[in-house]
Amino acid sequence: MDVHLRDLRYFVAVAEELSFTRAASNRLFIAQPTLSKQIRQLELTLRVALFERDRRTVTLTPAGSALLPRARALLEQWGTTERELVGTAGRSTLTVGFQTRIGRGLIPMVTARLERLHPEWKLLFRQVSWADPTAGLASGDVDVAVAWLPFPAGAEFSWKTVASEQRWVALPARHRLADRTVIPFDELTDEPFIALPASAGPLREFWLATDQRSTPARVAAEAATADETFEAVASGLGVVLLSEGNVAIYQRPDVVCRPVSGLPPSELAVAWRTRDDRDAVRVFAEACVRCLCDAPAS
Repeated sequence: MDVHLRDLRYFVAVAEELSFTRAASNRLFIAQPTLSKQIRQLELTLRVALFERDRRTVTLTPAGSALLPRARALLEQWGTTERELVGTAGRSTLTVGFQTRIGRGLIPMVTARLERLHPEWKLLFRQVSWADPTAGLASGDVDVAVAWLPFPAGAEFSWKTVASEQRWVALPARHRLADRTVIPFDELTDEPFIALPASAGPLREFWLATDQRSTPARVAAEAATADETFEAVASGLGVVLLSEGNVAIYQRPDVVCRPVSGLPPSELAVAWRTRDDRDAVRVFAEACVRCLCDAPAS
């Protein structure tokens, strides 16, 4: 019998929400069909039905009710084990999730600070699709994340803002507005936009500037990564908003970037799971805030 911890996390989320939709969008940040498929596979593996489903309600079966406290205990026990192993290991590893290249000189500064305080720690990095607005925290694939706000609400995650940056727009090099020095957002509202996947939720809406529109955005295409986004822009499919700090990081000859007026700034944050009280997580988060928030203005 091959049951993975991720299967148990999925099961617990559905059991606590009693809704595949809420569990998928608010807890796990995956597509609902993917969640349904994984739960069905878990039921086949265990050879029991865990949920009773109809068009309106989801309820636990007796087998599901019996599994829930055991699944919670297993997940908690594994979390404790991970923390204890990190504490006893000769060299600790912290996996950092990100969606756009971090840049800004942040990682060299944080690494230098960590090496002075805890030379036994090692940083690993994992790029995560825009489809997961938690940058890998919800799935447990990463320990901390450098991610863009808004972050999914709720007590499960904590974060601190490390940078506030003006929003710019990336345009095809031959776009009619490419020669402008600054572009008012009102002149972009009718443009086709490259959007984040729907599962990104409020983060997708932020980068479409939905709150500053009187009509819905024209979405020409969706992109799961920054590289996909800029390829779409370069090909002429549409335009996209980006942070000022990412302009130099993603500079390329077939895309022109210009500052946009009339929009509130974007915010970059360091985020972690609230219940993760490992010292490595705390020191990494504090180092990110100090390195960017205390950096001298250029």
